Amino acid sequence: TPRAPPASVLVPRLVVSLPAVSNCSSCCCPPACGCIWTDWIDVSYPDSSDRNSGDYETFENILKNDSSWVCAKAENISCRATQFPDIPIADLGQNVQCDVNTGLICNNSDQVVGGIIPMPVCLNYEISVCCVPNIPECITSTTVSTT
Repeated sequence: TPRAPPASVLVPRLVVSLPAVSNCSSCCCPPACGCIWTDWIDVSYPDSSDRNSGDYETFENILKNDSSWVCAKAENISCRATQFPDIPIADLGQNVQCDVNTGLICNNSDQVVGGIIPMPVCLNYEISVCCVPNIPECITSTTVSTT
């Protein structure tokens, strides 16, 4: 009786050739540019005895406090009072600036009696910043090409 052909002959083989640009290696792929949240940062403490003081969790002060801190581009920011981490800052009754371009600024002179504390001084705040990785491709490009 004749022998059956080897199994490899019976199974068709599909060979796919992909262009080199589809072979995603570290040299060819767009970098992961999604922002990454920092830990909570608290480099300033308000002086309750000085009306001209306040709490200044600004990017400038963070850099002065830690020269290795890098946030090439802040995409988002979260600010909270250290004593009341679960209460949104808008509900604290304080006049506070929480801004993705500068960080947090709270001036004692802008506070009034009332709110969550009975004194017209800033609470102590901390911030977390969502930073874009410090990679040239991530910082210079703000739009994604679809071509």
